[in-house]
Amino acid sequence: MTTGRRILVAEDEALIRLDLVEMLRDAGHEIVGQASNGEQAVELAAEHKPDIVIMDVKMPVLDGISAAEQIGNAKICPVVMLTAFSQTELVERARDAGVMAYIVKPFTAADLAPAIDIAVSRWAEYQALESEIADLSERLETRKSVDRAKGVLMAKLKLSEADAFRWIQKTAMDRRMGMKQVADAVITGMGDDKAKK
Repeated sequence: MTTGRRILVAEDEALIRLDLVEMLRDAGHEIVGQASNGEQAVELAAEHKPDIVIMDVKMPVLDGISAAEQIGNAKICPVVMLTAFSQTELVERARDAGVMAYIVKPFTAADLAPAIDIAVSRWAEYQALESEIADLSERLETRKSVDRAKGVLMAKLKLSEADAFRWIQKTAMDRRMGMKQVADAVITGMGDDKAKK
């Protein structure tokens, strides 16, 4: 088992929670919090920013799947779901809520190790994909702005497309600004007719 993870345990049955905490500590993990209901799990996750949350499906106040969804939407950490039920509907709900791994009770310390590793690995892949998508979106927006600004410069200053691009590039370097900022300033300042419509 990968050791040294900061873990939040959310389980409404005290005996199971204590067993789980003991198994995790014996495996070298740090328990940063214990919750007895889903709402408390969400609050503790936001407060402690654990590496992972291990949570029961059936929880009072806010069920585990809804709590997992809130934790995932807040991009706090991955969630491993514990349950005594292996019903298809619950598994599908958990998957749709962004749960990264699933363990059916009764479980042993040996069952926890791969679930934790899989959840942490899948979470890292998910975060990398989100970052890549954000980067691609930003680059696309920059390209759109630069293309529009080139059009404005070509029309207003009678520059070639290459000269308009070099003007944007040089201005960005001289003023220590991003090309999108310069392009947006050109569009706003020189009056892109399309922007005014």
